[in-house]
Amino acid sequence: MVPSKEGAELNKLTDEELIFSFQDGNEKAYTEIVTRYKDKLTNFVYRYVGSYDDSDDIVQDTFVKVYVSKHLYKEVAKFSTWIYTIAINLAKTKISKKQKYKTFSISDAYEDEDKDFDIPDDSYTPDVDANSKFLSVHIQKALDQISESYRELVILRDIEDYSYEEIAEMTGLPMGTVKSRINRGREKLQELLKDIYKEE
Repeated sequence: MVPSKEGAELNKLTDEELIFSFQDGNEKAYTEIVTRYKDKLTNFVYRYVGSYDDSDDIVQDTFVKVYVSKHLYKEVAKFSTWIYTIAINLAKTKISKKQKYKTFSISDAYEDEDKDFDIPDDSYTPDVDANSKFLSVHIQKALDQISESYRELVILRDIEDYSYEEIAEMTGLPMGTVKSRINRGREKLQELLKDIYKEE
């Protein structure tokens, strides 16, 4: 375990060094973790649950759980994988209670089911053009028809850019299932969005 680094410049430490320092009692390391991950987690959770209020609550709960369960983190996994797993589980609980959700918006067309798609993160970018807004409205409707299990994995792979291995670790799913669901999710999106892109 990495010793507590009270005098170190925390922003130069890796995520793993930070959590180990926090485990050793360095509260400033926890503050740095929050600073690094608050915006990332808020973006991810918002796309997953479709509500800013709910995403704020879930992210706060995630950091509370990190605080009280810091001793549970072990070096067998990346810290990012560990904290995203916490957020995912809390988001699933929230969805199951509310039984409703919205989805994220994207502006790029799906072209090849075998490639990884570059989906821009524009959730905090108000200056999108009219065409992008038009597409986003229709894409959101299409994505609403994709099952939650597909949507979750597509977000993790195509927006958060996690590897198949990391997604399997986060979700507890076999690698084959992860790849299969991502491909099926993309196929369904292609099918639903085909007419929109023809018009464009």
